[in-house]
Amino acid sequence: MTTAIIALGTNIGDRRENLRAALRLLAERGARPVRVSSAWETPPMPAGQPEFLNAAVVVETDLDAASLLDATKAVERSLGRRPGEHWGPRPIDVDILFYDEERISEPGLAVPHPGVADRAFVLAPLSEAWRGPLPVLGTPAVELLKETDRSGLRRACSLPLP
Repeated sequence: MTTAIIALGTNIGDRRENLRAALRLLAERGARPVRVSSAWETPPMPAGQPEFLNAAVVVETDLDAASLLDATKAVERSLGRRPGEHWGPRPIDVDILFYDEERISEPGLAVPHPGVADRAFVLAPLSEAWRGPLPVLGTPAVELLKETDRSGLRRACSLPLP
């Protein structure tokens, strides 16, 4: 069994339900959620679109990294994500942040996820879902969060495990 950490983000449609549905669909596709953060409301990047709800989930899986990536993309498609504007509005975004202690650099998959250490919208939920030092990076998310711009970031609601 492998432990992976996944980031979820949504800024169109019923954002809370999008996050809940993503958690259920991950479980159905072999990535069983064992811990989930609160949903955090965050300013959009780039500006000019609706605010995001972001969360982090720790999963246990028997899937290898490539198969887990396939599962995350299937979840996105199931919830209406279609190819479009890079960093544009979307019903769901599902990203693998960490896959055990592995470093992976393949087409379409970079683990740890690029930018994870300096994005408040990732670090705030991550600091709730994973309390200790982050895999590969060795520093707790809460410590990295202290070094980021947290303006506009707020805890929105709790999320149940499916």
